[in-house]
Amino acid sequence: MIAGLVICFGYAVLVWLVFFYFKWLKFSIAWGVVSVFIGLHLLIIFMIGLRFVAPYSTDARMIQHTIQLTPRLSEPTLVTDVLVEQNVPVKRGTPLFQLDRRAYEYKVRELEAQLAKAKQDVLIKEADVAVATHKVAKLKDELVYDKYQQKLSADLAKRGAGPKEEAEKWAAQVAAAEAGILEAEADEKRVRLLYTSEIGGVNTTVAETQAQLDLARFYLDNTLIVAPEDGYIINLQVRPGMVAGDVRFGAIASFICDADRYLLANYFQENLKYVKPGQRVEVALDLYPGQIWRGTVEDIWQGSGSGQMLPSGTLPSFSYVPTDVPQGQFAVVIRLDDPDQRKFPIGTQGRASIYTNPDSGFVWLRKIGIRAYSWFNWLYPFSG
Repeated sequence: MIAGLVICFGYAVLVWLVFFYFKWLKFSIAWGVVSVFIGLHLLIIFMIGLRFVAPYSTDARMIQHTIQLTPRLSEPTLVTDVLVEQNVPVKRGTPLFQLDRRAYEYKVRELEAQLAKAKQDVLIKEADVAVATHKVAKLKDELVYDKYQQKLSADLAKRGAGPKEEAEKWAAQVAAAEAGILEAEADEKRVRLLYTSEIGGVNTTVAETQAQLDLARFYLDNTLIVAPEDGYIINLQVRPGMVAGDVRFGAIASFICDADRYLLANYFQENLKYVKPGQRVEVALDLYPGQIWRGTVEDIWQGSGSGQMLPSGTLPSFSYVPTDVPQGQFAVVIRLDDPDQRKFPIGTQGRASIYTNPDSGFVWLRKIGIRAYSWFNWLYPFSG
């Protein structure tokens, strides 16, 4: 800064000595044009210094996280009550919208009844297992008796002491009893499988009904939409009587979060050569004419959308960009020092200057410029 001032001052003295004091050359319009032309080029020193020592953004705006409030329900549901006012701060967990609970309450009651029945069915299946086991034991005992009668009648028939038809009858009876035992054993196995069908130690039917009940309770709980964080809603358009749910796509409101708001300023890429996190920043916000807010560089977004290519079958093509077209810019995240962040609502615009070398004289030139912009906001725009 000092070197630039010395050079410019020396040049002015040289012009004065040559043309006005010693009059070595006669001052004319031509020499005047040449002198001014050279002098303006010397001023490039200050432009370069300002660009790299105190880079300046004309596009800075306040960013706040927003959460899209979308009902997580299984069917279209009527909004019955709006419990919040727009632009009024609310705390995390504060009720915002109440949707019709009736259909979901009915579903919960239905599944509670099915769950009770499923648990009762488990006891019934346990009794069925016992009955099937006893039935198999009974049929096996009867089979022993049938085999005894078959043997007895067969011996009598051989000695001619009994009819042959009686022996054949008991043989058929034995065969039928053996088939009955096989059927009873298969039925016992089926009943036992139904009884012992478990997942995680719980009967599968009970577990399935319990899962359905939990889902129904989830939907019932979501008929009340609460604030996910501390914040507020603007442009509140929800009214009792509107229908929301899985058929109505999109959110019914946008919730603006209070936490983690920051200023995002765009800078030309070459101006960020010496910018690093932790450097001091001054900001002039259009919302507060005549005021300067201080902050700190938190992060530099090393990238922009101009370098992104989407997958496609088209080969990339490049065209000449005129020098007067603004070049690609990178965004810088700035945290303002003021403890009351509510002063800076979402979308607040302004300008920001980063001081890469606070001891440089160029910083004072930038401070004068940004303060002039802030005070000029008292007049501009000229809306009458």
